[in-house]
Amino acid sequence: MDKLNENTREKHPVKLGDINFTPIVIALLLGFIIVAIFVILRRRSAGRRDFLLTGLSEAGKSAIFMQLVHDKFPETFTSIKENVGEYRSGNSSGRLVDIPGHYRVRDKCFEIYKRNAKGIIFVVDSVTVQKDIRDVADTLYTILADSATQPCSVLILCNKQDLTTAKSSQVIKTLLEKELHTVRDTRSRKLQSVGDDEVNKPIILGKPGRDFEFAHISQNVQFFESSAKDNQLNNLTDWIDRML
Repeated sequence: MDKLNENTREKHPVKLGDINFTPIVIALLLGFIIVAIFVILRRRSAGRRDFLLTGLSEAGKSAIFMQLVHDKFPETFTSIKENVGEYRSGNSSGRLVDIPGHYRVRDKCFEIYKRNAKGIIFVVDSVTVQKDIRDVADTLYTILADSATQPCSVLILCNKQDLTTAKSSQVIKTLLEKELHTVRDTRSRKLQSVGDDEVNKPIILGKPGRDFEFAHISQNVQFFESSAKDNQLNNLTDWIDRML
């Protein structure tokens, strides 16, 4: 039998042309594409090392910046231009950028730094948030709907928790989701009235036809409470440290 098999192989040898290389080529191409995508995403992620402190004026951003970078609390510190410093934790570090809260300079400054952002810390004044909810939600929506911020993790930092009239993070989350739903509807109608611009078309947040929820958007959004005055920033520093 062995001799018969040998004779058969000799009479009918396997030719190179008889082998189907298509599955092999496809497998190699898929492997190359996967590796290429991994490398590109890794490089893009490595290029982002900034953590942006943003929000309305007087929310406490600069006080938080001074605590994290210089380990001191300023009595008064109203920013008219960005503050940039190095945040260090052990052997790791990242750049912390305090974006001014005034609307005349906020958007222009954010535009400069947003493409290098790894994390966005949106600081909310927990005392005045209900009174300012429309401005807070409108500013936050602009940030979340920007295509440059889609890879970023987002932290809503509910500051000034040392004051007795401060709203809790859960209350602030509920207020924001309700107001962001209104902002989304308003902006959607404006987009429909001016027609489609596929090049500069902003992202519509959440699920169409559903109430807005942070769980429905692409960014990972978390809520923490803080007090820059009492140096209660452990949740914030832990959040940054995990991404360094």
